[in-house]
Amino acid sequence: MPQILVDYSAELDFDRQGFAKELHPLIAEVIDTEVAACKTVFRPAVEYVLGDGASDEQMVLVEIKILAGRSTEQRAELTRRVLALLGAYVTVPLAYGVEVTELDRATYRFGHLAAR
Repeated sequence: MPQILVDYSAELDFDRQGFAKELHPLIAEVIDTEVAACKTVFRPAVEYVLGDGASDEQMVLVEIKILAGRSTEQRAELTRRVLALLGAYVTVPLAYGVEVTELDRATYRFGHLAAR
């Protein structure tokens, strides 16, 4: 179920496929889900501003959406480990953030549409 959204500076060159392939089993381990349930979308940000605009840093923001019910400790551990993984893939000056958000089990739905 985890939905991972990665916003990143469009000019930032890093192995996104490799990052996702390591990220999915990491998430599955920490929150006890299946790797096959993980879905990652990479969204290049062509235009962004950091602080007062004087910084030449690039940016990566990772949001991991999971179903509600995991402990604060699990969510914090997930954040910590994702930050460490990101550091292994990006070696340039970087502004970054990782956020784990919970989806309400009563209102969230996900499915697949079959080809017609």
